Amino acid sequence: MTILYAGIDLAKNIFALHGVNEAGKAELIRPAVPREKLHALVASLPPCVIGIEACSGAHHWARLF
Repeated sequence: MTILYAGIDLAKNIFALHGVNEAGKAELIRPAVPREKLHALVASLPPCVIGIEACSGAHHWARLF
């Protein structure tokens, strides 16, 4: 899996994660990731750029990632 960019839609309990490769093709599409599993899922990704929406919880998640 060659993910260069990942985007996360933050929410209270269920998050959406989308990762694309160098060609812009989707390599990872997870429309429903529970809060308890998000950190482990992102930790399992190769080093990549992560885009997070700007909200109050974004700082918390950015520190974890």
